[in-house]
Amino acid sequence: MNVETEEKKLTIADVAEQLGISKTTVSRAISGKGRVSEETRMRVREYIDRMDYKPNLIAKGLAQSKTFNIAVLLPTDCDLAELPFFQNCMCGICETAAKRDYDVLTVYSEAGDVRGLERIVSNHKVDGVILSRTLLKDPAAEYLKKRKVPVVAVGSSPDEMLVQVDHDHKSACRELTVHQIHRGIRKLALIGGNPAHVVTRNRYEGFADAFRVVGLPVDMNLVYLGAETVPEVEQKVEQVLAAGAECIVCMDDMICNHVLQKLQDTAAERAKEIKVVSFYAGVSGNAPAKHVETVEFDAKKLGAVTCNTLLDVIDGRQIAQKQLLPYKLRVFDEK
Repeated sequence: MNVETEEKKLTIADVAEQLGISKTTVSRAISGKGRVSEETRMRVREYIDRMDYKPNLIAKGLAQSKTFNIAVLLPTDCDLAELPFFQNCMCGICETAAKRDYDVLTVYSEAGDVRGLERIVSNHKVDGVILSRTLLKDPAAEYLKKRKVPVVAVGSSPDEMLVQVDHDHKSACRELTVHQIHRGIRKLALIGGNPAHVVTRNRYEGFADAFRVVGLPVDMNLVYLGAETVPEVEQKVEQVLAAGAECIVCMDDMICNHVLQKLQDTAAERAKEIKVVSFYAGVSGNAPAKHVETVEFDAKKLGAVTCNTLLDVIDGRQIAQKQLLPYKLRVFDEK
């Protein structure tokens, strides 16, 4: 009885064994990097072409000078409340990469530290890089552009030469703020995170635009940025209550959750009356309480679109320099 076996995928070890050379030599012949004679390089190419395995990413990589790997640069300083965003975004990236026969490497880095990127780029391990966070001054983006490595950012950047995919934070935050002003609320306090992050700036600009739209000035005494720890958020809440604000606008889930907890733990009657809204609600269980009005973004779709954009750049296709994805407002009618 004939038994059909599943066609196995060609590996570097298979090529090395058949040609009587080392795996290192095969790897160098495939990548085109390192010391290897042209005769050996041609032997490897001819063997791979002759074997014609399907799918055959080694042959494709050799023919197209590609590794079929991309890297995602992740920040080491993300808060626990930020993890659901990065996890959902990575899910979209990995699912999309797999559909297009790519694998994903993760590189962790502190702001301004490009050593991890330097290592994978120098070793020719990836065809392109996704930046998962954008900074006003971004050494990682500058390094990748200098090395002519395809790069796409998750988020917006003042660098017009950097390909970007983001949600429309400015419009979303403006719309949610205008919604509160139209309800008669005038004293809105804003609590935000790191001002070096572009997303912080964009959300603040949306907040400020809302006041310009309705012809009112922004009370800068009620704008608090740089609140990145629980004690800092709690301190800002105390200042907001003392200033007699009618509403606290939180820039993200982490801040919103800490604001709600602080208000709950505060005995003052004012803490029970003040309204809370959030400029970000994730799709996970870490989103703010259900009664809080929020802006909702789809992080998984953001990752998928960013990955497709990077792979299109790698393939030499035309792409938009900047894409802004839609958002949803979760607001409630007050009777």
